[in-house]
Amino acid sequence: MKKIIIIPDSFKGSLSSLEVCNAIEEGILKVFKDAKIKKIPVADGGEGTVDSILYATGGKIKKVKVKNPLGEIVEAKYGIIDKDKAVIEMAEASGLTLVKEKNPLQSSTYGTGELIKDAAKNGVKEILIGIGGSATNDCGIGMANALGYKFFDAHRNELEAIAENMIKIAKIDDSNIYKKIFDVKINVACDVRNPLYGKDGATAIYGNQKGVTKESFDLLDNGLKNVAKLVKEKFGKEIDYIEGSGAAGGLGGGLIAFCNAELKSGIDAVLDIVDFENEIKDASLIITGEGAIDGQTKKGKVPVGIARRANNIPVIAIVGDIRDGVEAVYDMGVVSIMPALKRAMPLEEAIANSRSLIIDATERACRFMSINL
Repeated sequence: MKKIIIIPDSFKGSLSSLEVCNAIEEGILKVFKDAKIKKIPVADGGEGTVDSILYATGGKIKKVKVKNPLGEIVEAKYGIIDKDKAVIEMAEASGLTLVKEKNPLQSSTYGTGELIKDAAKNGVKEILIGIGGSATNDCGIGMANALGYKFFDAHRNELEAIAENMIKIAKIDDSNIYKKIFDVKINVACDVRNPLYGKDGATAIYGNQKGVTKESFDLLDNGLKNVAKLVKEKFGKEIDYIEGSGAAGGLGGGLIAFCNAELKSGIDAVLDIVDFENEIKDASLIITGEGAIDGQTKKGKVPVGIARRANNIPVIAIVGDIRDGVEAVYDMGVVSIMPALKRAMPLEEAIANSRSLIIDATERACRFMSINL
């Protein structure tokens, strides 16, 4: 009996990663009728990460009341796996979809800190946190504040941990932090490579979508620079130009500074927490996929991330579209790419028929692979 691993990303705008898994499974069974199939829907740290990982691992959802970016109470969820691992999407507490009006100066990652603290209180030893979709630009000082860090101005007045106050901070006080946080290994799923501030930093690249204006830009960007300076003085950590420190309005850098977190590629962080190497033992074939594949895929997207860690098991990718530069993907370990489209068709038609197209593409791929399996 052949063991086949199905581990695709979503086809954005069309099917979730689990729906893609189900379609690929149907295609496999048309060829390998007695195959032992393991479905591992994945996301790379953005929306859907918690749900996909919980499906793959059999974990459970924990719901918590937290503050949204503007301090309103909302219900957020995170996942717990095997009692000692947690997976968090920061967008659940600090996401752009949680605010009716964008207000980056007043926004805070406090709710994300509440999720992290709740997970630590529940005894987890490892947290994976995806940091896509943020409404915030506060370098994670809100998150840190929820964990017990305090921030003071030059007159020793305690400051509210919101973005507009970053520039006023003169002292970071860590005397009352929730110390158990340092017993937890925190991995950040992050495929953004931006530094903390400057022309390629958090405010310059992502600020516009969060409501940053010409008037607020300097206040926020200089605020990030000020926090970085204080972090270096207080903790000896230079977060200014670490790739990914500018992710989620500087939360990437804040997690390094205040939680000793490690930034990882999104797919690597996800593969770690689902115990990928153990799951693929004795597998004959791995089938992955994504909506479009091109030269950018080699920079750590799902198919290449999987192929790098496949331990010489053949990896094929079912994709919606093949674009320029795809040759580089073969060099990274993907042995075959099968397009879902059999003929030219309008995008709307392809989306409407995506499930049947993926089933058919998988069947074609498996019939080809059956020669060598």
